[in-house]
Amino acid sequence: MADVTSTVGGRPLEPEELRRLDAWWRAANYLSVGQIYLMGNPLLREPLLPEHVKPRLLGHWGTTPGLNFLYAHLNRAIMARDLSMMYVIGPGHGGPGLVASAYLDGTYSEVYPDISLDEDGLRKLFMQFSFPGGIPSHVAPETPGSIHEGGELGYALSHAYGAAFDNPDLVVAAVVGDGEAETGPLATSWHSTKFVDPRRDGAVLPILHLNGYKIANPTVLARITDEELDALMRGYGHTPYVVSGSDPEEMHQAFAATLDHCLDEIREIQEGARSGGRTERPRWPMIVLRSPKGWTGPAEVDGKRVEGYWRSHQVPFADARQDDGHRKVLEDWMRSYRPEELFDDAGTPVQEVAELHPAGERRMSASPHANGGELLRDLRMPDFRDYAVPVEHPGTGAVESTRVLGGFLRDVMARNMETFRMFAPDENSSNRLQDVMEVTDRTWNAEILPYDDHLAVDGRIMEMLSEHTCQGWLEGYLLTGRHGFFSCYEAFIHLVDSMFNQHAKWLKTTDDIPWRRPVASLNYLLTSHVWRQDHNGFSHQDPGFIDHVVNKKADVIRVYLPADANTLLSVADHCLRSRQYVNVIVAGKQPALQYLSMDEAIVHATKGIGIWDWASTDEGQEPDVVVGCAGDVPTMEALAATDLLRGFFPDLRLRFVNVVDLMRLQGHEEHPHGLPDADFDALFTKDKPVIFAYHGYPWLIHRLTYRRTNHHNIHVRGYKEEGTTTTPFDMAVMNQIDRFNLAMDVIDRVPRLQATSGHARESLKNRLIEHRIHVRSHGEDLPEIRSWEFSRGGGPTVLTTDAEKSAPEG
Repeated sequence: MADVTSTVGGRPLEPEELRRLDAWWRAANYLSVGQIYLMGNPLLREPLLPEHVKPRLLGHWGTTPGLNFLYAHLNRAIMARDLSMMYVIGPGHGGPGLVASAYLDGTYSEVYPDISLDEDGLRKLFMQFSFPGGIPSHVAPETPGSIHEGGELGYALSHAYGAAFDNPDLVVAAVVGDGEAETGPLATSWHSTKFVDPRRDGAVLPILHLNGYKIANPTVLARITDEELDALMRGYGHTPYVVSGSDPEEMHQAFAATLDHCLDEIREIQEGARSGGRTERPRWPMIVLRSPKGWTGPAEVDGKRVEGYWRSHQVPFADARQDDGHRKVLEDWMRSYRPEELFDDAGTPVQEVAELHPAGERRMSASPHANGGELLRDLRMPDFRDYAVPVEHPGTGAVESTRVLGGFLRDVMARNMETFRMFAPDENSSNRLQDVMEVTDRTWNAEILPYDDHLAVDGRIMEMLSEHTCQGWLEGYLLTGRHGFFSCYEAFIHLVDSMFNQHAKWLKTTDDIPWRRPVASLNYLLTSHVWRQDHNGFSHQDPGFIDHVVNKKADVIRVYLPADANTLLSVADHCLRSRQYVNVIVAGKQPALQYLSMDEAIVHATKGIGIWDWASTDEGQEPDVVVGCAGDVPTMEALAATDLLRGFFPDLRLRFVNVVDLMRLQGHEEHPHGLPDADFDALFTKDKPVIFAYHGYPWLIHRLTYRRTNHHNIHVRGYKEEGTTTTPFDMAVMNQIDRFNLAMDVIDRVPRLQATSGHARESLKNRLIEHRIHVRSHGEDLPEIRSWEFSRGGGPTVLTTDAEKSAPEG
């Protein structure tokens, strides 16, 4: 790659500017190698000895010199143009480079004063990297300027676009590694060009960094022809500009010319759109940088190729402490950067290096957008009480809870048209949130036909049939100081399991970093859930995301299962106001019974768990049994079971407990919301049977309560992987969470009922048989099931429901 080629010609760098730029790059590379290898002798002012080398060598060199090269050139552009710029790094395993860059521009020492700009600070900088008690090897939350850890690949572009939305003055340089470019999430995120409004949004400048290899294999995009790569990028909506080669001086000139050209194009696009003269979707520039993997490192070690090959991906050679030959290679490599020209006698970067960066918040490592809590402002919130559903009697009515929520979110949106967005993979209307379109449209900057519904360049509902891209956009939006709301079909939120992992880990880590400011919580609404996917069948039935979420640190996760619309409103208001959490709300979109007035719902949601007196018969006495529930359909079935039981056994002392905040079940020593044992025992008793109807997989309830005094008496019914295209009630029966099976379970667990329960059990079994025959003959549930309301009298009542308001299903 010695011959440098470039789409854009010109040599814009004057000799002095070129010399200074190259010196900064050499300094960053020197610091990067030192972090990977050294724990002493940071400036090589004595011969390199075994004790100067770390005993365990960890980190990634291969992508780092390219990242340092880009950082230096972006610094130059920021200073020349007074840009507000962020640096999002897809190959975030190039962590030593970003730490080195933040150190050279002074930010690192500002937030970590112990890492001073002198020889002692250098020693500590090197020592801490990938070292016990130090910092991770990736561009982690500890790294100033980062919003993107990069250890898991695929999210650089979606994070970058999320940062750019509603930030009209911001340019986000997003480096996409060539291995990362092979991932599904990254492939879909190129389409973000169709969702950017050049009038009100910032710009993303993607830089596809092709260095040829992954850990041990070639990368796909580095092995296709220039013509094929050009066609691919143009198909995504970009104008690609290629810079290719390895000679430092010529690469500096070529890249400087290309970067200037791209930034000029971005300015022209934005000025054209903002002046009203340009209305068509622009073709945004992007850069393809081809440079050797492990650029400027050893060409060979032990006769084996290193630079420009996969061997440079991580630590190019691993025996520098014990092997004298390897240690000589390391010392020669580091001295090739001429550190004596880069650092003065005190170990401080010399002036020409120290000054090659912008000042203050213009430094990419000090951008307030990369510490979004500094910019975060509270949402202007309507009073959620104004959207209350009237409840004349508990367990009556037929309301689509998420439709009620949609009215509330509409007015949240109307009051926060620059800081709040909604995200959904083509499901916003299906999830009954379409009222938001009364104040905004779906974001769309591709072709719009006259008969299209609510599409506009300036829409604020982000819909793309990629859960990954929606999640990435939202994360980028939140981490740069804004607010958002993500609704999704429950079964398919699993597509972002790993992205959720990374975000939860980010929040947990930043909780312990004093200079990181809290950001708005990531709020999920999971609807179209397992118990109302009867029309789609088995493929759409999976409540397991909750199980996945509760694996994370209790400090950052919250799970809510509101049983009705008023409780949902109270929970949603709380979640939208919260900081530094991942909030998971599970609520149905189909017409469902309502239980609590708004005042009651607020009290219940605030407690997170409580006895529903109107559904209980113990009336202050010791109960015979406790019926617990969490989730809208389990709550209805549990109530129906108690209705049946009261009819059969009028003297049964039954306590009904509903759970909104799932983490209340866990001990308070395990989760901040957990109930103390005394409170838990007061609700569920120390020795009475508990029949618990749960929305998801039943073993999660056992996991949360296994330390409780009465755990051996807790019997949970939930989803157990039985499902098909059938009726709503038949889904409950198939998983034995229906009212009849719940009632029989109570009978079997209460000793004094067993001797007199023969007729009741026969009746309940007969009802199950009747149900089975009816649904397979008529294709719908029994009339008394469809029209059931809570009566507290033991018999069915008739409910006349409004016709279901249909919406597209997916």
